[in-house]
Amino acid sequence: MTRPITLRQWNRTLLARQHLLDRVDEDAIEVLDRCVGMQSQDPRAAFFGLWSRVEGFEPSELDGLLTEREVVRIALLRSTVFLVDAEDARWIRPLAEPILRRELTEAHAPRLVGANPSQVLADAAELLTGRELGGADLGRQLAVRHPGENPATLTGIARCGLPLVQVPPRGLWRGRGTPTYRLFDEWVGPGEPAVSGDDARADLIRLYLRGFGPATVKAIQTWAGITRLGPLIEKLEADWELVRLTGPHGETLYDLDGLGLADPDAPAPARLVAPFDHVIGVSADRVRVADPELFRRTVTPNGRSPGFVFADGFLAGTWHLDGDDVRIEMLREITRAEQREVDAEVDRLREFLAFDPDSP
Repeated sequence: MTRPITLRQWNRTLLARQHLLDRVDEDAIEVLDRCVGMQSQDPRAAFFGLWSRVEGFEPSELDGLLTEREVVRIALLRSTVFLVDAEDARWIRPLAEPILRRELTEAHAPRLVGANPSQVLADAAELLTGRELGGADLGRQLAVRHPGENPATLTGIARCGLPLVQVPPRGLWRGRGTPTYRLFDEWVGPGEPAVSGDDARADLIRLYLRGFGPATVKAIQTWAGITRLGPLIEKLEADWELVRLTGPHGETLYDLDGLGLADPDAPAPARLVAPFDHVIGVSADRVRVADPELFRRTVTPNGRSPGFVFADGFLAGTWHLDGDDVRIEMLREITRAEQREVDAEVDRLREFLAFDPDSP
């Protein structure tokens, strides 16, 4: 017989594990690891994600991790750019290979006039060996070898078929410019993945549940972009690594054995959650933080994500930058006390945006 969990307890457990109930005084890389990386197609999103979780976080800390190559921006799960620990990227990238390969064969290869995708990849690897190239420059140089082909298509094939890091200055707090690529092993250094195959998939499940559990099988698969994880999850349960719970709407949830659930009455101060944040942006279990109809109102035609305003642990509005200022749009009524909390977070974010590492 599984134990029931209420919506509020599910919500508070997620927020506690994501450090969105209380900011923590920890190194940014430790929090990044606990979140299993952060979505980073918007280069500044991860800065806001860490700001909302880490007490006293400064942009220069993440800048340093990027320039010292301890973390990387690379296409991983769901073919999405992640900001992730470099050593985690080494073993997670092969798990993302099927969806990246599918994008290559279904989205890019059909646009080729006559070039062979395998030869395009071989040429891209040769062009990138020992140096970095901007995406447009890579496409142009590949087009010299494959006349008549669209350079953007050639770059897309390289991005999907090779482990390419987007190197600084793009991705830094004040960084600008278009993506510039380098081969992963040349940027980080050669090495072997720590785990592979089903062992790697099992580790990915464990990491997701540590940071986002309890969760449904669908939520794990949606986040990972990997299907058919059900049998592996059931094996982990049979091996006493996972426990099964029942969610507030009858969902079957899984969690790491021994991880406690949060107090459903724990206070959840207002938070400005980053654009694309995995706590809400890519989740089949989104109901634990957002009313489905409210979330639909945050979806934009161009696929861009706003920031999200949480009050009492649940979606209440959106935020976006207007120059160097922060604009809020509320989607539901909140209490006066919650409004004061939101206002305080806005002021805090404005201070973060104005941060100057060179000021005395």
